[in-house]
Amino acid sequence: MNRISMLFLIVLTTFLMGSSFAIGKMGLVYASPLLLAGLRFLLAGIIMAVLVRLLRQPHPSDWRDWGKMVLIGAFQTAGVMGCVFISLRTITAGESSILTFTNPLLVVVFGTCFAGMRYRWYQWIGVLLGLIGVSVTVGAGLQWKIGLVFGLASAVSWATATLLVKRWGGGLNTWVLSAYQMLAGGILLLLGSVVLEQPSFAWNGASIMILLWLSLLSSIVQFAGWYYVLQNSDPGKTSAFLFLAPFFGVLTGWVLLGERLYPSLITGGLCILVGIYLVNRQVQAPR
Repeated sequence: MNRISMLFLIVLTTFLMGSSFAIGKMGLVYASPLLLAGLRFLLAGIIMAVLVRLLRQPHPSDWRDWGKMVLIGAFQTAGVMGCVFISLRTITAGESSILTFTNPLLVVVFGTCFAGMRYRWYQWIGVLLGLIGVSVTVGAGLQWKIGLVFGLASAVSWATATLLVKRWGGGLNTWVLSAYQMLAGGILLLLGSVVLEQPSFAWNGASIMILLWLSLLSSIVQFAGWYYVLQNSDPGKTSAFLFLAPFFGVLTGWVLLGERLYPSLITGGLCILVGIYLVNRQVQAPR
């Protein structure tokens, strides 16, 4: 694949990452948040589980590896997306995407504190810029709403999942891990829906299209495209493009939902984008 095609695929996958916040908020008109998130990943997980079986991808033989995939799914899918969809009830898609995509900044902090990882000076500058960006975004332009707490909690859960994947992912097939962690996360979200909310879903053409978009495009296509890029390019350089995801989150929230682009959101968002870029430029191996 040439550079132009690779760049197109990077833009497409980060667009799908970011736009899922606005599409998800549109879906909340028809469904309760945990149920919508659960159905999204249950459908995506089932499809991917069937595909990895048909493609004869190596599955774990040790029950402990299956347990690892379930735990990763609890953080990566249930924790992250459960918090995201709940946050979208009280804050905008742009705000939720910015807060959620601060997770690379938290990976640096958590990796240093708990995993003995070392990072370069410019990555710590990225963390500092990110923290400034969050302070500006939350402190200057937003009222304190419960959605802010859940938006930040999604970033914490994502960072935790990232460190678990770094620790355990080497012994697991990437596609198998993705399939079953989504499936496990989807099941946990559905259980959470039964326990924590009054599940509701208005089945109609619009809600079904939103669910299919989130499951097929924003989950399966996005994941497959992103990992294809990572496997066929320099992962360090490619990961730096993750800063595009919250940009697309804000942009699609503005275009599709008419969300206001107030100065503090733009200023704080830009600080976070630069911070994400610096953090993802290069990560050193653990000691």
